Amino acid sequence: MLRFDHDYAEGAHPRILQRIIETNDEQHPGYGTDNYCDSARRLIQHACGAPTADVHFLVGGTQTNKIVIASILRPFQGVISPISGHIAVHETGAIEATGHKVLTLDTEDGKISAQQIKDYYNYHQNDAGNVHTVQPGMVYISQPTENGTSYTLAELESLSAICKELHLPLFIDGARLGYAIASPGNDLSLEDLARLADVFYIGGTKVGALFGEAVVIMDERLKNGFRYMIKQNGGLLAKGRLLGIQFETLFENGLYFDISHQAVEFALQIRRAFEAKGFAMKFDSITNQQFPILPNTALTKLSQKYSFTFWEKVNDQTSVVRFCTSWATKKENVDELLKDIADL
Repeated sequence: MLRFDHDYAEGAHPRILQRIIETNDEQHPGYGTDNYCDSARRLIQHACGAPTADVHFLVGGTQTNKIVIASILRPFQGVISPISGHIAVHETGAIEATGHKVLTLDTEDGKISAQQIKDYYNYHQNDAGNVHTVQPGMVYISQPTENGTSYTLAELESLSAICKELHLPLFIDGARLGYAIASPGNDLSLEDLARLADVFYIGGTKVGALFGEAVVIMDERLKNGFRYMIKQNGGLLAKGRLLGIQFETLFENGLYFDISHQAVEFALQIRRAFEAKGFAMKFDSITNQQFPILPNTALTKLSQKYSFTFWEKVNDQTSVVRFCTSWATKKENVDELLKDIADL
């Protein structure tokens, strides 16, 4: 079975494994205070053009989202999110478990607009009974979205401007950030994210690391006490150097972006193959996730050799599925899939 169902099926990039082996017998202080974490922080600060950014390393995406959001909100506040946002649909109520409601906004493609945020905020502010409802306290988006779509620079600038106007911290989930930046139509850089977001994270788990996410905090008001929040929520890894080694390796010599480019190119080849057969795409994704709309007969045939993710039912004869590539996807596997798509 050839797997195209997600982007964390493999272990880690060989350079990371080699660095872990090479440094295995070294002794270092714990909890992210080692030389490797310090070096990784400097590399990330440099890549973001943000020498004053706070950089913290956590293990996984749900843990990161939960800790960041809980560190920002007051007890009576919630977080604005697209209705398809990861925190709203794929985290088992992790945010709600902290006592904070996810305030969802409708979206067709996974992205929300500045106008939607402003309208929601004003609706709450102008409600005579607003004290009886959850107050919006921050905004969450992801780059790319759950649907593989990406915010443009203009869209993110608008979001950032309205968030600043309304004093709502903007948090960007970057679990697949490498694939968004590597997209051929992308015009957003790490420097742009650092300039426009109050806090964001650079995903490692899905982009070459064995595990790990790098939180980048830009707003000075959000920096104070964040390590206490990490510890209190079980996120302060004793062997923190394992995270530092991985991100140091990923951000040395551009490895993070090199492996992301390959994944996106394979995904776009798969998209073009489906489109050449006359199959439409549910979302206009230019990242490593592709969502073809296929007859169930085609799905039955493909599922004999490939694993992919069911997304949603269109009707009794047709479904949307997700094919996902990763930094480790093999060219020969993609070529085989392309041939089988052509034979449908």
